[in-house]
Amino acid sequence: MTIENINKNNNTRNDYGKVVVLMGGWSAEREVSLNGGSAVVDALQKQDIDCVALDIKKSEVFSQISNCEYDIAFNMLHGRGGEDGIIQALLELKSKPYTGSDVSASAITMDKVKTKQLLEGVGLPTPSFAVITEESDLEYIASSLGLPLVVKPALEGSSFGMSIVEEVSEFYDAYVLASDFCSSVMAEAFIEGIEYTATILGDDVLPIIRLETPRKFYDYVAKYEATDTHYFCPAGLDNNEEEQLKNLALSAFKACGAIGWGRVDLFIDQDNKPWIIEINTVPGMTDHSLVPMSAAQAGINFETLVLMILDEALKKEKYAEVVNENQSN
Repeated sequence: MTIENINKNNNTRNDYGKVVVLMGGWSAEREVSLNGGSAVVDALQKQDIDCVALDIKKSEVFSQISNCEYDIAFNMLHGRGGEDGIIQALLELKSKPYTGSDVSASAITMDKVKTKQLLEGVGLPTPSFAVITEESDLEYIASSLGLPLVVKPALEGSSFGMSIVEEVSEFYDAYVLASDFCSSVMAEAFIEGIEYTATILGDDVLPIIRLETPRKFYDYVAKYEATDTHYFCPAGLDNNEEEQLKNLALSAFKACGAIGWGRVDLFIDQDNKPWIIEINTVPGMTDHSLVPMSAAQAGINFETLVLMILDEALKKEKYAEVVNENQSN
C-alpha cells in the first residue's frame, strides 16, 4: 500500500464494518453530544451501515469501551472526557480506528490556555490573555488586557461559563461563574469585529461561515436555541480574503497536531486583522451546527459528510500501517 492509494478514499460500506457512535459523556455538553450522536446514527442507518450508539457514562467508560465489539469508532463526545484525550487514550488501547485527533492534539486543543500558548509560540495571531486565580489582581489584568474582556473556563465548550466583562466591578462575578465549570479560568482580550468559523475536513477547508447574533456574544443560547442567530455562507469575503482565512485556520489546526476533522473559530477585527479564538476537534453535528452547514455549501449532504469523517479515520489508520511497514523494511 502507498500514500497515493490511501488518498484515493475508495471506501465501500463493507470497509466501515461495525461503527460505534460514542455520545453522551459527563461534560456540560452532554445533551449537545446526545443530539449530534443521534444525528450521526440516523445518517449511518439511512445508508445501511452497521452501527450502534453507545451512551458513555463516567463510572462505566472503561468497561464500555473494553467490552464493545466494533471496527471503527465515531467519537461525538464533547468537552471533558470526550475531547481532551481521555476517550482517545482508551480507544488507542483497542487498536481500532476512531474519528478525529489523537491523544496529544485533543488534550492541547481542549485546554484553551495551552492552545493559546502554542499558537503564540508558532507566531499565529490569538488575542492576549491571562490565567485567573482567586489571588489574581483583577484590576491589573483588566488594565493590561483592556475592557471589555472575555472570561471563560479553560476546559469547557459551547460557551458554558463564559462572560463579557465591561466594568472591573463585573470581573469577580465572571470569574466565579467560570470557576463553577472548571478550576482553570482565563481572561482574554475582547475582539471587536466579525466572527467567522472554518470547517476542516482532512486537508481541506470548507466554505467559511460568518456569524451574527444580537446577543452580547455567540453563547449557548445563540448556538443551540435562538432563532435570531444568523449564518452567512458564503461569508461575504472576497476570494483572496476567504483563502487567507482558510489558510490561517488550517495552519492553526495543524500546529496543534489536529487531524481528521474539526472547526476553527476566528474573528476579523475593525482593522481587518484576523485572530484565532479556539480550535474544536469534535465539533457539533446537531441541526444548529456549523460543520454540516459549511459542508452543505460545498455540496456535501449530511449523510456523505458522516462517511467522509469516517474515511479520514480509516486514512489515519492506513497511514500508520504504511509508516510501520516502511520502518520495518
